[in-house]
Amino acid sequence: MPLVIDHLVVAARTLEEGATWIASRLGLVPGGGGKHSLMGTHNRVLGLGGSTYLEVLAIDPEAPAPPHPRWFALDTPRSRERLERGPALIHWVARTDDIERDAKAAPVDLGDIIAVARGDYRWRITVPRDGSLPMEGAFPTLIQWEGEHPASAIPDSGWRLESLGLTHPRSSDILYALRSMGLAPKEPVLGANAELRIEASLRAAENHAVLG
Repeated sequence: MPLVIDHLVVAARTLEEGATWIASRLGLVPGGGGKHSLMGTHNRVLGLGGSTYLEVLAIDPEAPAPPHPRWFALDTPRSRERLERGPALIHWVARTDDIERDAKAAPVDLGDIIAVARGDYRWRITVPRDGSLPMEGAFPTLIQWEGEHPASAIPDSGWRLESLGLTHPRSSDILYALRSMGLAPKEPVLGANAELRIEASLRAAENHAVLG
């Protein structure tokens, strides 16, 4: 199986803030989801058709702080400062059928491959030991699902991911690696820029929205 976009990650100070932010842009409130005891986080999700979805992620105030950095850079001062200004699309996750192979092919160290469980779902995912985002979020975290994919239980929102746009100083390195790993040529759209920028273009019938 080639590398494919699995899900988008929208981070927020609280799930309520994140859900409200998505609702203001897409007209739908993300639901479902659950808790990640290993990382002290929780989420809500929104189906984007097929096996692609959007995740709203936040630190779980009811969970004890883990003895290690949380994933997706949620513990960093930079991230906390950013989320004080409001929720944001911070990252994307790509699905693979051989996470060890593809982690080795990445142009940046993706960290450890850890096993995670939530309810009936099981997966392995790359997480840097310091909890940082690969290339500040431009290069995807890799995930390999064990068994059922959660998208099968997420109601279809009617929204579809039209395109994922990224700019990064090392865009050529990212693009070469992703193509070598089998990601479809149209995903994502990459451009060179001194600063990172991530934008997802979504469409539902006559409606269009951009998350960034």
